[in-house]
Amino acid sequence: MKLDKKINYKRQRRIKRVRSKIFGTAEKPRFCVFLSNRYIYAQLIDDSKGNTLINVSVEGKTLKEAKSLGESLAKKAKEKNIMEVVFDRRNYKYHGRIKALADGARSQGLKF
Repeated sequence: MKLDKKINYKRQRRIKRVRSKIFGTAEKPRFCVFLSNRYIYAQLIDDSKGNTLINVSVEGKTLKEAKSLGESLAKKAKEKNIMEVVFDRRNYKYHGRIKALADGARSQGLKF
């Protein structure tokens, strides 16, 4: 039990460290990513108002599904005239599903 608390504490510190440097606005929202064991979630957040502008999720663990999720988020962002975002990867390393999600969004014209 003690080891779990230590790992969770370190994870929360990493998230806090990344979030302290990132802030989203209505013109340039924060592109936040969350991975669970079953789903991949992505959303665009306006931190100045505390609103979620766009929210998408997909059930799956593959790189292909992550890339398609990034593409669908970018298409929805284009509909709302959002072209630039700030990428918030939370405590995840930039590889695998996170990288595929970002590449999918970039392929549809979203700028980081």
